[in-house]
Amino acid sequence: MFPDNGRKVHLMTTDIIIIGAGTAGLTAGIYASRAGKSAVVFESASYGGQIVNTPDIENYPGIAHISGYEFSEKLYKQASDLGVKLEHGTVVSITGENGSFKVTTADHKEFTCRAVILATGAKNRHLGIAREDELVGRGVSYCATCDGMFFRKKDVAVNGGGNTALGDALYLAGICNKVYLIHRRDQFRGAERDAEKLEQLANVEFVLNSTVTGLNGDAKLESIDVTNKNTGDVKTIPVSGLFVAIGQEPDNNAFSDLVNLDARGYISAGESCHTSHAGVFAAGDCRTKSLRQLTTAAADGAIAATAACEYIDRL
Repeated sequence: MFPDNGRKVHLMTTDIIIIGAGTAGLTAGIYASRAGKSAVVFESASYGGQIVNTPDIENYPGIAHISGYEFSEKLYKQASDLGVKLEHGTVVSITGENGSFKVTTADHKEFTCRAVILATGAKNRHLGIAREDELVGRGVSYCATCDGMFFRKKDVAVNGGGNTALGDALYLAGICNKVYLIHRRDQFRGAERDAEKLEQLANVEFVLNSTVTGLNGDAKLESIDVTNKNTGDVKTIPVSGLFVAIGQEPDNNAFSDLVNLDARGYISAGESCHTSHAGVFAAGDCRTKSLRQLTTAAADGAIAATAACEYIDRL
């Protein structure tokens, strides 16, 4: 969480306001500050974004291994040391144009700035089946690294076929008795290397061409119903935990009147990070893009901040 320095910082005006303190947002703050612009980063949860829950990052150029927590700590400190200010709060509206924007938070604070960078990331997608919300925290989870230790030496299931699902299954296989990896297709979309590792593990079982269609248990999850898409057969698998890793969805509804969104709710912005609204830029997982990785989030943050600084200089 944000450090408590005993006082609330309320900056009424700044050059650039950045919404989201993940990799894209903090990188944007670093580049804005180094360009001589003042920047405030808003975050409703904890800084670092979802990467903070990753136990081992091994695909960031120049850093062979680092935990998501340590990476986020270093990124936050770098931004803070450069003078980037961080505000804990939820932004509910942004209005304005021509280099004068008003940003309003849920607790009715108002800030003004000359440019805005949206770096809100994306949130975990839910299955959308009965009792899912009811059993969250009682067997249903969306973060294996956060909650996996609660299921040590127990049987669990992972639902998904991308990199997150494969990574979750690998992690859980090291601490759980049995891991069922359920995917709606006959092949995984994630890294082939990870799929091959999982295939070699005796306590991992693939359940392909299948979807989770039911959650069973009274006070907590006791089993799941899994339906085969090809045959329609339903089987019940006893598990104590279900880790849902079926992708993410953006959280951009608050900005739908400000910038154009695509059909899936992502901000329409290309590699230049420009949105449909002059002076408003988008960076990281919240924008339309083909690859959502730590490296592309950092790149977006640098591009968006540079574009925002250039926009301000032209005013």
